[in-house]
Amino acid sequence: MNVPAHLKYADSHEWMRAEADGTVTVGITDHAQAALGDLVFIELPAVGRALKAGEACAVVESVKAASDVYAPIAGEVVAVNADVTGTPESVNQDAYAAWLFRVKPADPGALATMLDAAAYTKLISEA
Repeated sequence: MNVPAHLKYADSHEWMRAEADGTVTVGITDHAQAALGDLVFIELPAVGRALKAGEACAVVESVKAASDVYAPIAGEVVAVNADVTGTPESVNQDAYAAWLFRVKPADPGALATMLDAAAYTKLISEA
């Protein structure tokens, strides 16, 4: 399973990457896309939407099931990756390149509280 060391993770299987402008890019992990199978539809949150940490904010649907994507941190959606809505299979091909949305965090320190790669690897190995 691919768990890049430079990213942070939520126990609900989202990855996060801090950007130079202070925003946080969010996507689903390689583990999540593998569990879901071939993705056929993705619904993203609206730009400008205020998210609470843990709130369902997007949907990824595969041939097997639909699954909510949760906001790992609170903040405002500042960008969405429209490319993934047209080609949801890109998430299956590279879950870490096919990001879903970017958030301006309500608390700039929130990312530091997320799981690191070692803790996330442990979490998925125990599942």
